Amino acid sequence: MAAQNKTQPTDASVEDHLAAIADPVRRGDAIRLDALFREVTGWTPRLWGDSLVGYGRYHYRYASGREGAFLATGFAARKANLALYIMPGYTDFGDILSTLGPHKTGKACLYITRLDRIALEPLQRLIRAGLDDLARRWPVDPG
Repeated sequence: MAAQNKTQPTDASVEDHLAAIADPVRRGDAIRLDALFREVTGWTPRLWGDSLVGYGRYHYRYASGREGAFLATGFAARKANLALYIMPGYTDFGDILSTLGPHKTGKACLYITRLDRIALEPLQRLIRAGLDDLARRWPVDPG
C-alpha cells in the first residue's frame, strides 16, 4: 500500500479556523489572504490538516511510483509569520519576488511577517504564475 501524505483535506470550516486565530493582526491578514486567494483562483478553500488553507488540488506521480494529491496553493497563518504555498516552488519567480516586499522563501513556502508590508498586485501575479506552472506539470482541479 502506498504511503499517504500526512496532511489531508478536512471538512472543518475555513471561516471558523480563520476566526479562531488569536492574534488580531494575524487574523486580519489571514482573512485578507483568503479573499485574495479566492479572487485569484476562483476556488472555495478547504482546510488541509489543522492549519493549511488550500485552494484547489493537484495529483502527482513521481518516476519512483509515489503518487498523491495536495493543495495547489494556499497559506497558513503561523505564530511567527504567514506561510504561503506555491507548488512546486519559487525558483522561477525571482522577477515577481523582487517587487513583493520583505519576505523569505523556502522550497515551496513564501514567508511574510505582515501583509501590509507586501505589494498585493505582485502577490496576485505570483499566485497565478505558481498555479500556471503547476498545471504544466500535474493535473490541477478546484478540489
